[in-house]
Amino acid sequence: MLRTERADSQPPPRTGGAFLPTRHGDFTAYAYPKPDGGDAHLALVHGDVHTDKPVLVRVHSECLTGDALGSLRCDCGPQLERALQEIAAAPAGVLLYLRQEGRGIGLAAKVEAYVLQERGADTYDANVMLGFPADNRDYRIAADMLRDLGVRKIALLTNNPAKAVALRAAGIDVTEERPLEIPPGRYNWRYLAVKRQRFGHRLHLRGHAADAGAQ
Repeated sequence: MLRTERADSQPPPRTGGAFLPTRHGDFTAYAYPKPDGGDAHLALVHGDVHTDKPVLVRVHSECLTGDALGSLRCDCGPQLERALQEIAAAPAGVLLYLRQEGRGIGLAAKVEAYVLQERGADTYDANVMLGFPADNRDYRIAADMLRDLGVRKIALLTNNPAKAVALRAAGIDVTEERPLEIPPGRYNWRYLAVKRQRFGHRLHLRGHAADAGAQ
């Protein structure tokens, strides 16, 4: 289960403030180093987020295979691209890139989970079979990052109601949840069906084999 309790923590350390032009638009990049020395989380800020109006926010968990390598097993890469496009088109927005690969189990374990999936397990059971929670992500750091950036209210780009619940429990005012649905394809329809049926994501998947349910 996601960790949802509010943490009474100090603001996370922030470095950077570098101009980052992208093919989607212009951002300011901030890094948030992990206390344990692991890979830093990243915040990409567009526009003036110091406002009383809800700021468009995407909290995106790292997916090396989808985000960087173009894997078709998931919808992560297209979701990241779409989120950057929508945030760049908004008056103000933030993309938080959290280093929580494989729903928080890490890259090596995620590849092991892929093997289990090829043997018949779904994405939920594969993580559990490896000794992890089905979703091991922690969104308290996302809440800390948003507060550090001065973001007060957010419109959250997500299909996952649990993510909004976790952020609200951590003290973030989520005023709206906006869908970020990617059409299913040949290699990810079962993955998306499991997201809908077992993780509770708001997905339609109409007109595709996924409507028959996860096998």
